[in-house]
Amino acid sequence: MIKWIVGLVASMGIYGVALLMAIENVVLPLPSELIMPLAGFAASRGQMSLAGVIIAGTIGSVLGALPLYYLARTAGEDKMKHWVAKHGRWLLLRPSDLDKPKRWFAKHGSVAVIIGQIIPGVRGLISLPAGYAKMNVFAFLLYNLIGTIVWCAALALIGHQLGAHFKEVDKYLGPAGWVVLAGLLVWGGIVLWKRRKGKKRGAKS
Repeated sequence: MIKWIVGLVASMGIYGVALLMAIENVVLPLPSELIMPLAGFAASRGQMSLAGVIIAGTIGSVLGALPLYYLARTAGEDKMKHWVAKHGRWLLLRPSDLDKPKRWFAKHGSVAVIIGQIIPGVRGLISLPAGYAKMNVFAFLLYNLIGTIVWCAALALIGHQLGAHFKEVDKYLGPAGWVVLAGLLVWGGIVLWKRRKGKKRGAKS
């Protein structure tokens, strides 16, 4: 299983790593905790450079945070919460999920953008309170960059070190990985089915 995932990441190259990390900011089920270690893993096998993986992941993540930042800045908090309440389930989001990054930003101010990059549940959503507050975009990008490069480097280095124990990891996690993949495919099928069913109901009414 791990061989298959690493091969997929490696085949996409550093541009693929940047793209996946950018998508991760849209709160899709593509966690950086999976993307960057696997990219570092591929680097340990000579399929990419470790520095390239870290730089690509950082750039992709920083640029990927801009859409949510600008959306929050222009739409405002009330509209964002209303949208999440109505459509957030497609992105595995609930309105309450927006409260945690808001509290972090209220407590730490702009520095929360740095800290938030290494905290699960806050990382992908810290752009929202920064946008609500109309934080200077250049400061937002700089603070995001500082936190993100630390996060991406740490995860990539973990994956790189894991390369020496590839056979042992694949032996124990391989079967479990296929179960997880099957679960994701089933979940995706259910989501698509519900979406199509909802469209049909809307067309009838």
